[in-house]
Amino acid sequence: MTDVDDVRYRIAEPSDALGIGQLHADSWQRHYRGAYSDSFLDGDGVADRETAWTQRMTAPASNARTLVAEADGGVIGFAHLFLGEDATFGSLLENLHVRSALKRHGVGTQLMLRAASIAAEQEPTRGMYLWVLEQNVDAQAFYRRIGGEIVERGLAPAPSGDPTRLNGAPYRLRVSWPDPRLLGRES
Repeated sequence: MTDVDDVRYRIAEPSDALGIGQLHADSWQRHYRGAYSDSFLDGDGVADRETAWTQRMTAPASNARTLVAEADGGVIGFAHLFLGEDATFGSLLENLHVRSALKRHGVGTQLMLRAASIAAEQEPTRGMYLWVLEQNVDAQAFYRRIGGEIVERGLAPAPSGDPTRLNGAPYRLRVSWPDPRLLGRES
């Protein structure tokens, strides 16, 4: 088991792409089952995420920032942020995933705080938000504990735009922090 005191947080590099992709796919397999098709999650899911992250890390969008948490020589968590993505809600925290065995050890909170700091530094008058699948109640509880407010419900998009990868029409919730500098602080 990784000692959380030995976790290092840094900006991701292209060499992190496969580790990020594998962690992302594992997280989807654990938490998105029912919303995403089993055939996708158990079949092309890992390759899809590895390809997506290789592309993202090789040619990142100008407003993208990816943070990783690493320990024992590997990626144990990551956060992916798009600065200024929405005129109303601000920067989009598109991904936040932590190795399953290390959840509830502060890694996700540290990644969130670091992403919020980047968002606030780049756009001090704008907020930060993310989307979470409606079925992912544990993540919703975490976001509420650190000051997030659910402000919207809508249909979840298909992974990589392929509707055959969905089970029916799953919903997602927008969680917002109007001032990311206050993320995690007691009100």
